[in-house]
Amino acid sequence: MKWAELLAKVADEPVFNTGFLLAGRVDAAHLRHQFSRWVNDGRLLQLRRGWYALAEPYRKVQPHPFLIANRLKKASYVSMESALAEHGLIPEHVPTVTSVTTGRPEEVRTPLGTFLYRHIKHSLFCGYGQRDLGGGQTAFVATPEKALLDLVYLTPGADDPDYLRELRLQNPDRLNPDTLRQLAARIGSPKLFRAVERLLRVCDMERSEPL
Repeated sequence: MKWAELLAKVADEPVFNTGFLLAGRVDAAHLRHQFSRWVNDGRLLQLRRGWYALAEPYRKVQPHPFLIANRLKKASYVSMESALAEHGLIPEHVPTVTSVTTGRPEEVRTPLGTFLYRHIKHSLFCGYGQRDLGGGQTAFVATPEKALLDLVYLTPGADDPDYLRELRLQNPDRLNPDTLRQLAARIGSPKLFRAVERLLRVCDMERSEPL
């Protein structure tokens, strides 16, 4: 395969997997050698084995970090601090994209950012949906309520009132109390029951504070 042929196939893709390029009568070893050469030449960025993005100035689309996170790990969705920031619930910029997965936990460092995957049980893999990221890109992202409960569930001591206050949640009206309680009941964790009620009290107190 020549470089021009690859560009014709993937120029509009934010990231791509080499699997579809191996269909038909293709010399896999030769293709891997070409990709290695193009990475060394600075034309391609290798994100992990089999996953690539075109380097600038060849790419037409800037890959969104959430899309990359979804693509690099099957059975995952963006959650915790990353999703909370996306929903406007925490003020901090979150440089590492955190997802939850039913697969093994890991950290993936790439030329386009660092991606952290936290493990949860299959029964807890819920409360997410497809989010429009703009530019024709979408990704699976936790709802505000599930992002918060994933954070509490996976963080030791996160049901402590001091920890909940330190989150400095903003726009608390974007959280649905009934949804929080229903998700906590579905998960069945006493820690989450405590955290939800304490969190709602914290939000109520912050709303009542004079400006």
